[in-house]
This record gives sequence, C-alpha cells and structure tokens, in this order.
Amino acid sequence: MEILKNYVGGSWVDSAEKNTTDVINPASQEVLGKVPSGAATAKDVNTAVEIAEKAYKEWREVPVMTRVQPLYKLKALLEEHREEMAQTITKECGKTIGESRGELQRAIENVEVACGIPTLGQSEFSENIARGIDEFMIRQPLGVCACISPFNFPGMIPFWFLPYAIACGNTFILKPSEKVPLTMMKVFELIDQLDLPEGVVNLVHGGKETVDELLEHPKVKAISFVGSTHIAKYIYSKGAANGKRVQAQGGAKNPVIILPDADLDMSVKIIADSVYGCAGQRCLAASNIITVGDNGKVKEALYEAAKSRSTGYGLDESVEMGPVITAESKARISGLIDQGVKEGAKLLLDGRDAKISGFEKGNFIKPTILENVPLGGEVIKTEIFGPVMSLVELDTVDAALDFINSGRYGNMACIFTSSGANARKFRNQANAGNIGINIGVAAPMAPFPFSGWNESFFGDLHGQGRHAIEFFTQTKIVIERWPREWSRKF
Repeated sequence: MEILKNYVGGSWVDSAEKNTTDVINPASQEVLGKVPSGAATAKDVNTAVEIAEKAYKEWREVPVMTRVQPLYKLKALLEEHREEMAQTITKECGKTIGESRGELQRAIENVEVACGIPTLGQSEFSENIARGIDEFMIRQPLGVCACISPFNFPGMIPFWFLPYAIACGNTFILKPSEKVPLTMMKVFELIDQLDLPEGVVNLVHGGKETVDELLEHPKVKAISFVGSTHIAKYIYSKGAANGKRVQAQGGAKNPVIILPDADLDMSVKIIADSVYGCAGQRCLAASNIITVGDNGKVKEALYEAAKSRSTGYGLDESVEMGPVITAESKARISGLIDQGVKEGAKLLLDGRDAKISGFEKGNFIKPTILENVPLGGEVIKTEIFGPVMSLVELDTVDAALDFINSGRYGNMACIFTSSGANARKFRNQANAGNIGINIGVAAPMAPFPFSGWNESFFGDLHGQGRHAIEFFTQTKIVIERWPREWSRKF
C-alpha cells in the first residue's frame, strides 16, 4: 500500500521518513493507508517551513482582494466534492454519514467568512489627531503559521484556521492527525487546483516529531491546535517559550442542567444527540446531565432515548452512532465505566458488550448511562470522550451552578428551561465559553469565535471569525505628518 505523500511547494512529495503508521477504519479494522511516522518527519517540516517562508515574502504583498479569490473557488470545489469527502470522513473517523456531511458544511461556512476579510480586516483611521497629523492602525500578517489538527473533525477543524491565515497574507502548514489523514489529502487535491502560488499552503504528515519541529522552528510564527488538555498545555507552553503566538483548544466535561419546567420530549431528544453524537468524541459533547428536583421522568426518557439509538457502520444511512476511533480508546472508555461503578455509580445502561453484525472487530460501544455518580469521584471530572452519560441529581439551580463552576474545564454549559429568569442567571454565571439555552451542542457558527475557558483553552484568541483574523495578523500604528511645509508652519 502506498505511503501518503506530503504536499509542499505546490507538489506531492515523498516524506524523508520511511517508517509508517496504519490508517485504520474503526468500524472494520481495514487498513486504509499508511502515513509517515518517525524522527525523519522533522526534516519534512524544515523543508516545508523554508518553502513557506520564501512564499510568504511575495504572498504578503498580494492585495487582499486578490488573496481571497482562490477561496471562492475552494468553496465551490468543497461543495462539489462534499459527498465523496463525507464518505472518507466516515471511513477513517467512524462517524455517521450525516455527521460527516454536517462537518463539511461547517468547513464551507468558514471559507465563506474568510472571503469577507477584505471588509472584516479593515484598518482603523483617525484624521487630524493634532493639527496636520493623522493616526491609523493597519493589520499585517505574521509569516509562516501552522495547524496541528485532531482526529475527531478531520474535515472541519483545519478550516477554523487555514482560510483565515492565507486570506490575511500568511503562509500555512497543516499537520493532520495521523489517525485520520485521508480527508485532508482529498482537501489538498482540491487546493492543488487553486490559483495559489507554490508554498502558500502545505501539508506535512507525522507524529510528535513533526509537532516538536513546528513548535521549535524559529521561522514558524504561530501555532493553532485542537486536542486534549494535556497536549494543549504542552503545545501552549512549548510554543510560547519559543516566542510563538499560540491558540490551543483543550478538552471538556460539558454539563447540562434540566429544570422541571423544561419541555421534556424536546430536551431529551436534544440531550441524547449531544451526548451520543459522534460517539461522544467531540469537545462539545454533553457529559454530566444534572437534573434539578425529581428526575424520575427525565431518567426514564433518557434511558429510552439512549437504548433505542441505532449503532453501526456510519455509511448506513439508518445508523445514528458509529464506533470510537481506536481499540485503545474503546478500552480506555470501558475502564472509566468500570471506575465509575467502583466509585459508587449505578450502571443504568451498559453499552460495552456491543456486537454489530458484519463489523464484529469494530471499536463499538453502545450508549451508556451511569446514575448516582459521586460528585467527588474521578469519572465525574474526567473527559471520557465516548458515548457515556453521567446522571447527577441536585436540589437547586444554585447548587448546579456551584457544581459546574467548580470544574476544571469551561468549554460548554447548557440549560433546558422555560424560565427566562433562570436562563439569564445561568447565561451570566456559568463559567464556560459556549453557553446553550435549550441547545444541546452550543457550537458557534463560523462568524463567531469558538470560545473556551479555564483548562479548555490556552491562549487569548480563538479559532473562527474575527478572533481568527486578529490571531493571524499583527497591528501596526502609524502616526504621520506631511507635507513638509506643515512641519515648518506648525
């Protein structure tokens, strides 16, 4: 099987690394490809950075209206090849075909927003701050920027960064997850059809060696990352120590409150989709479900919604949940379920003994529910990143807010209620960057930044929207007086 190539300087090139890692379909265990993985990938990074840095010197001088033109074509190409790419996401990532289509739609929306950078990135101007003197601020690009993307959204997350970076005048290097590199290979086949100068956009495969070289290379000016909190801390600290601008999205343990006045049928359906969508492998998956007051009806409804959820191979249109990404992930999730039971939780629904006909070797875990989860236990605090719901019962909204705000993460928090007062209180007091009111996945649309607080984010400026424009530019203040005769006169 052919080893995946890098895309550097406008051409597909072999990696300097000959050792490989298999890209595996998580539902069938079929080997889909082989990706370079080893120390020599650092040489690939150095080559890509040198070419990108050379391209930057010319690309930054291209007028912004010209820089965005290839993005219009990219949007059209993504729409044209959406179904083919969605199938690739499902094959290598495991999510359902519907989830893959939705992911690509979010990618396309980010390209659309980036096309507006000629307007969104306008300079600020103030005339006559003193007699004959003008002052204004301009935005200029940083240089070579890099993205280290995760496995769970291989078609969307790179587009939180890539289109904004190049539209702002930077050059770009993408390092896709070695678990799911095939989606970006297809994206770069489309990018190869654009009228971009050689070296503006590059792709380099690899693992930790590739990442470390990007973090250490003096000509890489900015790093974007999405992944676990442990790795996000590493990326942020090492990148910042090397003088780079860094935005590092980390993990989450997202809470949802259900109040007695909530619409039960609507709430349960939305919450089940939030917990079990993408097999729980997303940083906005609901995890801790907090009922305030009597939870009997809520628990029963959530149980029925979880038990009836169809699990299987994502290319089957009837399937509602696919496998988790690797056998190691399956084992880790199963171990955390065991730990929850040992800590005193009751296993209301156990999805670990999942048998899918025709896909017996797949990494499947069906929807699982733990109830009476101890508030002081590790499972209530740990990001499971799998299809596991933890039920918690508390007496008041204040108690629920105290519990939420005591956590280490702050990616998302949601409430289901018909009370405007409680919704407003929750919106203002919950310590999370993305808030949902009767929403189960508070995922910002492309014009808004993908927020995150506490240990869910390290940095200042997030991905998407205006934050992305600010991240990929630096400001310069110009104060000027002329013509010369003004200076003589005043």
